[in-house]
Amino acid sequence: MSSTETVSDTSPGESSGFSTRHALALVALLWTVALNPITGLLAGNAQAEVAIHFRTTQIAWFTLGAALIGTFLTPFAMKAAAMYGKKRVLVAVTVLGLVGDVIAALATNYETLLVGRVFAGVYGPSAFIAYAMARDVFPKRLVGTASGVLAASVGLVGLGGPFLSAWLLDSNGFRAALWFIACSAAACLLLQLFCIPESPVRESDHRMDWIGGLLLGGGLTAVVYAIGEGSHWGWTSGRTLTWIGLGVLAVLVFLPYEAKAAHPLVPLSLVRRRRVWTVLLATSVAAGATYAVGTVTMILTLMPEIPGVSDGLGWSVTKSAVVSAPISVLVIVIAVLAGKLARRFDTRILLAIGGALVTAGYAVGSQLHHNEWQFIVMGLISGPGMGLVVSIMPIMVIQSVAPEEQALANGSQWLVQGVMQVVITQLVFTTMARDGAVAHGTQFYLDAGFTNAFLLVAGACAVGTLLVAAIPRARPVDAVEVGQAA
Repeated sequence: MSSTETVSDTSPGESSGFSTRHALALVALLWTVALNPITGLLAGNAQAEVAIHFRTTQIAWFTLGAALIGTFLTPFAMKAAAMYGKKRVLVAVTVLGLVGDVIAALATNYETLLVGRVFAGVYGPSAFIAYAMARDVFPKRLVGTASGVLAASVGLVGLGGPFLSAWLLDSNGFRAALWFIACSAAACLLLQLFCIPESPVRESDHRMDWIGGLLLGGGLTAVVYAIGEGSHWGWTSGRTLTWIGLGVLAVLVFLPYEAKAAHPLVPLSLVRRRRVWTVLLATSVAAGATYAVGTVTMILTLMPEIPGVSDGLGWSVTKSAVVSAPISVLVIVIAVLAGKLARRFDTRILLAIGGALVTAGYAVGSQLHHNEWQFIVMGLISGPGMGLVVSIMPIMVIQSVAPEEQALANGSQWLVQGVMQVVITQLVFTTMARDGAVAHGTQFYLDAGFTNAFLLVAGACAVGTLLVAAIPRARPVDAVEVGQAA
């Protein structure tokens, strides 16, 4: 394992706030973390137009396709970040993701578009690497605040993103959104190159466990793929069960193999710790469900209203942005405050409160989702909860592991959360399709489907909240060891 430089928490002559170099690093990391949700938001808002333009019933893969490659590569990315440096891996995945964005923007048919979107999923792991970098770049007094600000990117994207997507989609169509995603990735790459210092924290083991990565990444990807195709193949069909069975078998083989591997991809001693595996499980279920609800709200608000065929609200992207703005403000405020709250209160309590609020909010939304004010009521309940869930999550991981384990722990959390999000999202599509209809080659959804989808997400959030009870108490945030990269 690596050694970590020990320095005083406040250097002579340096204020207790963010210095210039810290501020620049924070902006670069914030952009990196925000790149995934802005891509998801723009792609989500564009999916109705894309489905109609290309006349496809497989629109779910427009957003879920990237998750496949992200799931597969995450085990390799988290090990490479620990071995070779977080910045190097961050830059590499962003470059490759940018190539996929350009392919998608240039695509003239749906198949090529999916190839680009799937390839763009290579930069999916960039977010967890950015969270891991926060521990190396910032001193103790700023680690919690910086992590909260990074988590606030969800709210920032939720506040400004809808207006941006409204301008792009309502005025220029889905193609403009795809080009904006590519330009954002290019700007992110420049910020990473010039504003983020490389982390000196390294693992002493410099060998990649390729077999372990193929077993874990490949197994989880097979499960995700089967779930994505389950509604098309049939949930009890031989193809679905075969893919799921092979995926589960690969993961089961990975466990004993990894226990004996000379150079393990993920040290099982790390994930066996009760504090680590309970945090990974509770945060992944809660966050995965919280992010999945966006699929319901975007399709509900943007799909047209067609009597007997579609019960979408038919809002413009601009109207959807205006209605969701108060919710996003709440997410930002709570997420920014989370660092200070975590220094005063048990993070388990904060996560449980957040989970309870999002559960209640989506339960209310299952019954009240037919006009603007009902959406605002749902957001006033779920918004603060979402802010707590997404911001406390990385802080709890920091409390649970040593600096040299940070990349592996964040990667593990991101991997489990990604699988949970894909599973819940696909279950959402399946649930809505049971009360829907196909017209002119496009899948539409009725009100009963939206109601059941909100209930499904609320139930998943409730499970994540209950899992918090299994998490043991951790050391205070101010007592954790941090690495100094800047």
